Amino acid sequence: MDKKSNKMKSNVILIGMSGAGKSTLGVLLAKALGKSFTDTDIMIQQRDGRLLQDIIDTDGVDSFLRIEEETVCSAEFDSAVVATGGSVVYSETAMEKLKENGVCVYLHVGFDELSSRLNNITTRGIVFKNAHTLREVYEERLPLYERYADITVYCDGQSIEESVGKIIESLKN
Repeated sequence: MDKKSNKMKSNVILIGMSGAGKSTLGVLLAKALGKSFTDTDIMIQQRDGRLLQDIIDTDGVDSFLRIEEETVCSAEFDSAVVATGGSVVYSETAMEKLKENGVCVYLHVGFDELSSRLNNITTRGIVFKNAHTLREVYEERLPLYERYADITVYCDGQSIEESVGKIIESLKN
């Protein structure tokens, strides 16, 4: 592997539903691995100057997904832990770019635990593409997360520290 390939694969890409803990775990994982941390949702908000929910409400889901894809595809990550938005898996182009640049870790959380974590569903910026309920979004995205995951870490009933430990152990193997 050449130096560029090593550099590109040095990223850890976190995928999963909103509420799975990508941003929270990502910061601690980055500290533990000595990497930088990036949250693509924050990148979108900074680029557009609006909250995710404002973009979705004002411009619509398709426009938001286009902005998300453009933001992810134009980003350069170097030795980073990257927390992605839960809807990034709708873009094959974005996911291919992310996978070229790192190892995709799917943070799997069961629906019951996930729904108990999400008490701000109408303001959180969750994309309801072809679904009308959180369960439908969950069921629609589950096969996409599984498709793109290099590693799946089951986070149900785990503390943040336990989940970070499981991710680190999985990355070593």
